[in-house]
Amino acid sequence: MAKDSYLVGLIGSGIGPSLSPALHEREAGRQGLRYLYRLIDLDALGAPPEAVGELLRAARDLGFDGLNITHPCKQLVIGHLDALSPQARALGAVNTVVLEDGHATGHNTDVTGFAASFARGLPDAPLERVVQLGAGGAGAAVAHALLTLGAGRVTVVDALPERATALADILGGHFGPDRVVAATPDRLPRLLGEADGLGGLVHATPTGMAAHPGLPLPAELLHPGLWVAEVVYRPLETELLTTARARGCATLDGAGMAAFQAVDAFRLFTGREPDSARMLADIAELAGPVTAPK
Repeated sequence: MAKDSYLVGLIGSGIGPSLSPALHEREAGRQGLRYLYRLIDLDALGAPPEAVGELLRAARDLGFDGLNITHPCKQLVIGHLDALSPQARALGAVNTVVLEDGHATGHNTDVTGFAASFARGLPDAPLERVVQLGAGGAGAAVAHALLTLGAGRVTVVDALPERATALADILGGHFGPDRVVAATPDRLPRLLGEADGLGGLVHATPTGMAAHPGLPLPAELLHPGLWVAEVVYRPLETELLTTARARGCATLDGAGMAAFQAVDAFRLFTGREPDSARMLADIAELAGPVTAPK
């Protein structure tokens, strides 16, 4: 017999502005479900990222049906799970944990969420050369999605070179070593010059979030021959998007990815089919209008 009551949550740092509770609870209400979505903020608890295992155990003991996982725990949580979906295992990053019958299974809906958002928001964008900033949990998912969408080459840049190299090695094993490579931040000017008219920039670091304002790269590196896609969605209009648009770039904000990953997570938690159009409308209302490509 299908359940009609669910308790889920989000573990992460600085997640007070998250729209996940409203997105999930609105859709659940339309489907006649009792659905409570709780924020478990590491900052508010004064807990380090490594506490994710303890918080996961507590959620399981308290009868949670599932958890979303965000920065900085998407990779740390893996060691505390009983099983991984094939995609989460390939990526080494989890953003959704289903708790059922005493077992915790990790999934990654960031991949499908970004792919759906990109196909919808920048459908004709060239993908021959893509530069990605960030090789953490979100970065792993986004790079996987770009390669699935047909990117010719994704160059992953991270402040921690070993992290970029590790991600390139993992994805290179799945998609071919020539399609994904690692680079250091000092190479950004050349890389973004080479992408002129052939691709764009994807930003997948916390820079630009409410708790981490600012630009993730020098503004002068942005030029009209690039499209710019953002993963951050609170605020919806990051400094990167504002700057990129002013410099003539086509842009995609992070709202679509947030909505589509929530669609997939809701399906995993409940076994019910959510209405993606309604959830896109919800995030447009909650976060402001989704920026149209220009």
